[in-house]
Amino acid sequence: MSRIVTFSLKIDPLLQSPRKIWVYLPNSYAKTTKKYDVLYMFDGHNLFFDKTATYGKSWGMKEYLDKHNVDLVVVGQDCNHTGNTRLDEYCPYPAIKPKWLDQAINPLGEITAKWFVHVLKKECEKRFRIYSSRNHVGIAGSSMGGLMSAYCISKYNNVFSKAACISPALYFCDKELFTLIEKTSFKSSRIYMDLGSEEAKNKKTFVSRMNTLLEMNHLFTNKRCETYPHLVVDGTHSESSWETIVPIFLEFLYPHLF
Repeated sequence: MSRIVTFSLKIDPLLQSPRKIWVYLPNSYAKTTKKYDVLYMFDGHNLFFDKTATYGKSWGMKEYLDKHNVDLVVVGQDCNHTGNTRLDEYCPYPAIKPKWLDQAINPLGEITAKWFVHVLKKECEKRFRIYSSRNHVGIAGSSMGGLMSAYCISKYNNVFSKAACISPALYFCDKELFTLIEKTSFKSSRIYMDLGSEEAKNKKTFVSRMNTLLEMNHLFTNKRCETYPHLVVDGTHSESSWETIVPIFLEFLYPHLF
């Protein structure tokens, strides 16, 4: 049977340290001695159980992975749950301040990304039978986590070969991110990205955000990355919507496991 293992890990100099880490170990893990592909994800509390999800609905990843016997280890880290600090920790560049925020974002995303690469990844490789080589390692997240996933596969392309940028909040710092993509010499990479048709409040905003997503896709394809740009029909900015695309992005990122 599969298991969800949890442990705590310091995330200094960020606050709410240590953080809770959630790790999905597949059905076959206890029966073999082999190593496993791994997917690191933002907002681990939202991935597996409704009772721990911020809005009472998880991504249902455990049920999907169990049902299809996918030999993948999934590692998720708890975000900072204080006020809007999650936005700070998941933003890699100085950001445009939206009207709905009381104060500007303090961009701490580079600290978070370094922690994923140099602390979380290394600790998990000590604790679990997972590959360390980039061909077997992916990064994924939604909203600000989607923005961070695009940043991580660009900034640390020697570490990650796969990324799922789900409903990415590109509007905070798209220009800086796109400059990074243009400057990066990518190795072989697979990148999934999407936007739900019902995420924006009006048609103008939706068209603008879809245009930005397609611009990012164009930049990645110019770098010879394999991409999957996806319009999620009737998709909303919610865990219940993101649950429906779990099969799509996992099969694209890890085709050899299906």
